[in-house]
Amino acid sequence: MRTSTFAGLATFAVVAKHQSLTKAAQELHLTTGALSQQIKQLENRLDITLFHRHSRGLTLTDSGKQLFDVVDLSIGQIKQVLAELKAPLTSTEIRLKLTPSFAFKWLVPKLHDFNRQYPELKVQTFADGALVDHRCDDVDLVIDYCQFDTDTNGGELLLEEHLVPVMSPAYYNSFNWQSESIWQEITLLHDAMPWQGAQKDQEWLSWFDSMKLELAQLPQGHYFNRTDMAMAAAEAGLGVALARQALLGSEVEQNRLVTPYPAIKAEAGYFLYRQHNNPAVECFCQWLSQTITQQRNR
Repeated sequence: MRTSTFAGLATFAVVAKHQSLTKAAQELHLTTGALSQQIKQLENRLDITLFHRHSRGLTLTDSGKQLFDVVDLSIGQIKQVLAELKAPLTSTEIRLKLTPSFAFKWLVPKLHDFNRQYPELKVQTFADGALVDHRCDDVDLVIDYCQFDTDTNGGELLLEEHLVPVMSPAYYNSFNWQSESIWQEITLLHDAMPWQGAQKDQEWLSWFDSMKLELAQLPQGHYFNRTDMAMAAAEAGLGVALARQALLGSEVEQNRLVTPYPAIKAEAGYFLYRQHNNPAVECFCQWLSQTITQQRNR
């Protein structure tokens, strides 16, 4: 296989990942015209049509999907081996990427225990976006919140999530919760971005459906791009948030939040993706597993 074909396959993988010439061109620092020409040249060399081209952009053909699966896996394996070859075996740093909500509400309060057990190891945490791409390979570990019916290949389920309505005691006491019209009187607080592509009111719709509550329309509401922000707004008395149960700390015990309704399964959970491995990373993964097991057994 020619060197130019190998280079073309790497370019193809980026375009296939984004399914957008514009986004791929930005990542590769090329013009869309030059990138389009490279893809056409690759298709001619392979004698395979890789993309359907239409007014809304690009979609992979069946052949393109098959090729992308192999190329993406191969590139990922090459990157992992190179990273492991470059990383010293005695590394004491763990690079971890996760959502701000899970970092702030779950991980950070527990890190003192990890530090107590492994004082020589350092965790470098990246929680700079409401959503995480668990395919990224610029860190050692990724913890991502994913639906169960989506592609979680390569991920290890750490923690299944449940959703429960929460509000401040004052807000709860302001309404008659036995009234049939109560849900038309209150304000809902939404996590509008629980995962990529989610409807902005998807979690509340699931809760109402699970509770068999039929509403002509959803109540008025406010939207946040992070679950912890919606929970904080509920604690401040703004309305009712649908909290992730794993992220509830001492708020209920301290009566800062009340939960008058039962929790439901979120049909989603936190998945761990191992991008690189070394003894320090392995120690952190074992600690995560032990911590979650202890949490379940309480």
